[in-house]
Amino acid sequence: MKLRLEVNFNMKKVWLMLRRLRAIASLFGAILFLSAGIPAWSADGAVYPLTIRHAFGTTTLEKKPERIATVSWANHEVPLALGIVPVGFAAANFGDDDGDGLLPWVAEKLKSLGAKTPVLFDEGDGIDFEAVAGTQPDVILAAYSGLSQSDYDTLSQIAPVIAYPESAWSTDWREMIRINSAGIGMAAEGEALIKHTEAEIADVVADVPQLKGKSAMFVTHLDSGNLSTVNFYTANDTRVKFFTDLGLGSPKSVREATRPGQFSSSVSAERVDTFDDVDILVTYGGQALLDAVKADPLLSRMPAVEHGSIVMLGRNPLGTAANPTPLSISWVLKDYVKLLADAVAKADGKPK
Repeated sequence: MKLRLEVNFNMKKVWLMLRRLRAIASLFGAILFLSAGIPAWSADGAVYPLTIRHAFGTTTLEKKPERIATVSWANHEVPLALGIVPVGFAAANFGDDDGDGLLPWVAEKLKSLGAKTPVLFDEGDGIDFEAVAGTQPDVILAAYSGLSQSDYDTLSQIAPVIAYPESAWSTDWREMIRINSAGIGMAAEGEALIKHTEAEIADVVADVPQLKGKSAMFVTHLDSGNLSTVNFYTANDTRVKFFTDLGLGSPKSVREATRPGQFSSSVSAERVDTFDDVDILVTYGGQALLDAVKADPLLSRMPAVEHGSIVMLGRNPLGTAANPTPLSISWVLKDYVKLLADAVAKADGKPK
């Protein structure tokens, strides 16, 4: 009996020793696998190394970035919407009423996060590479931008760059969120933000069923002194894509004039009959431009002009937010939809 107990006791010691050795071997093996390049999971679920494809190739992030910089229009709104304050981003150069470099929805978000204004890059003459480098970023977000190959190459010497997926200035607000959130290791949070924003849009649009089935055209850079050319955003542009979110359609004339990779186009005013299928026009300008368009012998023949179904946007936050971005949509949605609904009422010959 004593011998049997001693044997059982010794076997238990051997078994415990084997378990410890197996655990040590597993840990050692895991270390070897990770050092060999097997992806590691971050705390928020992103897998590193993380590779993101874009128009200039691929960008690989070895670990979750902590210092985030953004360039070009509105990319900083993605990390801000997800509670992350970038170390630097482009100063607003359109719609900035008080001249502080911040659009109102950005200023409000910084305040709600208890954050001071970070470094603002002056992009009046293009990207300020020196200023970007000075923020020592771990990643540079530019999913919505007009980066050239040269811009991308220069920025890539500073930090990994997340560029647009296909064409310059053609990344819609969903893809801006999706790509930039992936670039900071918060893809799941980005998808949640998209769903929340879609729900908010749906709630507002549900109250204006009259927009459904109507077509809208976004005209740009009209010169009241020379209306010989009609410049407009194509179906690739984010402003035009936003019409679809609001229940409006893009007219056949605009779709047929859309070329791959182009976000704008132009047509001679002599061919204005091309746009007879447009119900409402949206453009930037004031009363002087509106009066000139109505008095023009060619443009005045457009049905939308004849009916007065025109939305005039200024160089203000409302005009800026017609180009939808993650934070501006909530800020502008109801006011913008009301302007569009008023224009539709005119197209239908109904009072406001």
